[in-house]
Amino acid sequence: MQVTGFMIKQIKVLVVDDSAFMRKVISDLLEEDPHIKVIDRARNGKEAVEKVIKLQPDVVTLDVEMPQMDGLAALREIMRLKPTPVIMVSSLTRQGAETTIKALALGAIDFVTKPSGTISLDMKTVAQELREKVIAAASVAVEKLTGVAALPMIEVKKAPITRKGQVELVAIAASTGGPRAIQRILEKIETTSIAPIVIVQHMPKGFTKSFAERLNEVSKLEVVEGYDNLPLKPGMAVVAPGGSHLIVEYNKMRQLVCRLSDMPPLHSVKPAADLLFLSVADTVGGASLGVVLTGMGRDGAEGAKAIRQKGGYVIAESSETCVIYGMPKAAVESGGVDEVLPLDVIPGRLEEMAVIRQKQ
Repeated sequence: MQVTGFMIKQIKVLVVDDSAFMRKVISDLLEEDPHIKVIDRARNGKEAVEKVIKLQPDVVTLDVEMPQMDGLAALREIMRLKPTPVIMVSSLTRQGAETTIKALALGAIDFVTKPSGTISLDMKTVAQELREKVIAAASVAVEKLTGVAALPMIEVKKAPITRKGQVELVAIAASTGGPRAIQRILEKIETTSIAPIVIVQHMPKGFTKSFAERLNEVSKLEVVEGYDNLPLKPGMAVVAPGGSHLIVEYNKMRQLVCRLSDMPPLHSVKPAADLLFLSVADTVGGASLGVVLTGMGRDGAEGAKAIRQKGGYVIAESSETCVIYGMPKAAVESGGVDEVLPLDVIPGRLEEMAVIRQKQ
């Protein structure tokens, strides 16, 4: 295609689904965007792997549940033989959620849910989301799909950390690429004597429970999906439930607890990191530590600035390790970040700053 005299490279997509109907629907919806071109379709995982190697698409949309070779097996082979950005297309079932979380850990960029089962006549309701995620996935560097390099620390300010007092709460925000990044952080934290961690990962209802269970399996911390009035304690990490905003406050006994809110979506997401971060700033103030990880958009930028203004400390993931350098960039540009670090450095910094010190 040509616009104002310049050629714009179309994103080449391979659509994989065992249903001929869904292959056509997904292809048609994608090609409503002139920047996207579906170059072929595959009906199972085996065929998908063969076509990825032969056609070298920019992005693959991959059905989770297929015969012969399912989505997970196909994803493993794609990442082994020809690493390519993959968007999983998942059902809203418990099994579909568990498989999708495993796929994200294996290197899938993101996922979109089929609104009404394996054959979804209403895929148009998620068409815009699908197109946006495919376009975002096309910009991801392939080397970020197979591992995160240990890169030197990049600091926003060179002054050493001069914090007074104990960090009482760590708040983490993430979106695209976040499940893998969060898992990497939590599995590298070696101590349970660390301030409670609250996490907003942009993810729909029905998936955050499986995500929390996955994190609990690989981490020394106790990881749970949040619920109303859940008390926060050291050594615990809480994932905000999809479909609800999560905030924090002190109860009547001056105990820090999670509260759920049914406020409308913010930045088109629910849960939203900004609402969590703003509540952390108001409740915990200078005893808070915020972390903004990979993701599209600017959710978390306003809240990060509020945490910093209240005397808390904010870390953003560096562009070198971000799958999508959107949310961290917005937080940096808002003036809400103290330090920019590559992903593999962040767990050590959390231990350095948020380990519970014994009272003398």
